[in-house]
Amino acid sequence: MIKNLVRKNILNLKPYSSARNKFIDGILLDANENPYDLFGEEYAKNLNRYPDPNHTKLREKLAEYYDISKNNLFAGSGSDEVIDLMVRIFCEPGKDNVIVPEPTYGMYKVACDIHDVDYQSVNLNLDFELDIDLILERCDENSKLIFLCSPNNPTGNLLNINKITQLAENFKGIIVIDEAYVEYSESHKSIDDLKQYDNVVRMRTFSKAWGLAGLRIGYCFAHQEIIELLYTIKSPYNLNKYSQMKAIDALSNESIMLKNRAFILEERKKIISFLKEWNYTLEVYRSDANFVLFRTSVADRLFNYLVNKGIIIRDRGNQVNLNNCLRVSVGTSDENRIFMEAIREFI
Repeated sequence: MIKNLVRKNILNLKPYSSARNKFIDGILLDANENPYDLFGEEYAKNLNRYPDPNHTKLREKLAEYYDISKNNLFAGSGSDEVIDLMVRIFCEPGKDNVIVPEPTYGMYKVACDIHDVDYQSVNLNLDFELDIDLILERCDENSKLIFLCSPNNPTGNLLNINKITQLAENFKGIIVIDEAYVEYSESHKSIDDLKQYDNVVRMRTFSKAWGLAGLRIGYCFAHQEIIELLYTIKSPYNLNKYSQMKAIDALSNESIMLKNRAFILEERKKIISFLKEWNYTLEVYRSDANFVLFRTSVADRLFNYLVNKGIIIRDRGNQVNLNNCLRVSVGTSDENRIFMEAIREFI
């Protein structure tokens, strides 16, 4: 079923065979590398050598962490690379289309526009939930992908798993679920739901709860056939050695992530409580992420006021059904205090 959805030129593609595809260790005289490590082995772990293109140790660590096979794991340069690769694998430029419920993360449209793939937006309902009938109505024989963001950015809510299951059973293409913020939800470690569907890909990242945004490390869970396709078309050294090493270190120190996560969830409660009591707030939306979306009657004035004070939040008012909505990320306790004090002063 999966191969029937793949572009023919991708199925026939022979991937570039890099020097590190087969040999990682030994006397390495095959890749025109500099034999001298600029920073020293202890500091940089042999950064003069090309990284493992198959991310073997990282995938093994992720497989252990989630109790799955490494053959169902792909690692890349942030979730954005996975998004781009999925469009490249399954969508014929100028012919196929991608279905995306909105409002949502903007990179899905960017990837479609880059590859000349028709982007079909379908509105979420007013509770920011999936309208299954509307989505399936929009699908045609050229609909290859559906992108879902859960917890959704910028609304913050987890999408209903039963609706996603219904979609997986009725859509003939691939469903890609972007779970970048899932660690801030109740089911942050579980990947058991939807495991039985070959047409579901679930993306995650080290950028959010793990605090490694600057290293650009994303990964996904998928059927082995899809993982093999991703490794076929990715660039040879898409994830650098240092990033792979730090991701492994992070997984070995989960307690630090969980401690920071607990702090962020507590601070999120404070921000939500504060905004609900503020006279100019029209609505504060439920959040399963590390940010809060709220609607206010003074959105433009407040946004500009905060910018002038050096406090940068996000204006989401230009997205569908988000007029007068602002999104604030949960910062440190001091940053959150300054944000709330500025709103009090704004009055």
